[in-house]
Amino acid sequence: MKAARSSFVPSFSERVIAWQKMSGRHDLPWQQGGDAYRIWLSEVMLQQTQVRSVIPYFARFLERFPTLEVLAAAPLESVLEQWSGLGYYARARNLHRCAQILVHERGGGFSAEPADNAQLPGIGRSTAAAISVFAFGSRAAILDGNVRRVLGRCFGIAGGDSPARDARVLWDLAESLLPESDIETYTQGMMDLGATVCSRRKPSCDTCPLQGICVARYEGRQTDFPQRPKPKVLPQRLSRLLLFCDGRRVLLERRPPSGIWGGLLSLPEWSGESAERFAENQGCRLVDTQSLPPVTHAFTHFRLTIDVLLCKVEIAGLRAMEMRWQWLPLENVAAAALPMPIKKLLLTLPLQG
Repeated sequence: MKAARSSFVPSFSERVIAWQKMSGRHDLPWQQGGDAYRIWLSEVMLQQTQVRSVIPYFARFLERFPTLEVLAAAPLESVLEQWSGLGYYARARNLHRCAQILVHERGGGFSAEPADNAQLPGIGRSTAAAISVFAFGSRAAILDGNVRRVLGRCFGIAGGDSPARDARVLWDLAESLLPESDIETYTQGMMDLGATVCSRRKPSCDTCPLQGICVARYEGRQTDFPQRPKPKVLPQRLSRLLLFCDGRRVLLERRPPSGIWGGLLSLPEWSGESAERFAENQGCRLVDTQSLPPVTHAFTHFRLTIDVLLCKVEIAGLRAMEMRWQWLPLENVAAAALPMPIKKLLLTLPLQG
């Protein structure tokens, strides 16, 4: 008598785990050893930034701040400088504050409970779960952008007019799919599937372990899931800045710790005082002025137009100014903690001998 044919059909999580073991990423610099500090740092850097861009920054940041304690003790200015180029500097400010809270108030480490980690600055529900999963093996669901896309396509969840309701649906689904074991492999697999196979524009459906159960693939509607919200009309704001330069150095001001570009160096705002009087207050003589083309920059909630007045000056003598003022050599602009539109502008200035 012939043996009965097996009717076993792998579950969603089994498909993901098997694929991850064979085809997922295993050599990322933060994957080894289960170090909560390295895992947390990578998760924060990977918010809004792709893996290939994060890897060199991750290495340099660890070289400068090898432990949580070193990071907590460092000045914020040093942290912002090491973050220069990654953008979204609120992540760096939250990283620094989080390190201080962990060292001084929480015994120097993260918790195995995601809810505890989610109370820390800059750590949302998904990041908190990732730390607990990869550092402690906790059983928790993540829901970053890559995972949202995988779930949305596989289960045909396009989303509607209520982002909050859509998020609840996806969180419930993500938690219902968690395996009883191999939670680290499954979680990494979900991240890797979204990043390398179920990509936003050109998903590689033929190599996807979920192809046999994916609603979007069956219906040929991969680009419809998840539905992207309609773009909002952003309000406009205007800022007027002064660019004082003597051909070798540029005058910068340390911005307040909160608000737009908090804690970064930037060009001083022009409050209406004459450029000549401003120059005198900074120990300079105004030689010439020139209005530069407006610079535009889009934030999450508004679009900023920046009018810049280039002021060529001669420095009579560097004064002992307040700590918030700094004459930065133009050759140091690329490595400085500056807002990206300001850095791009300053990098166009010719360096004079």
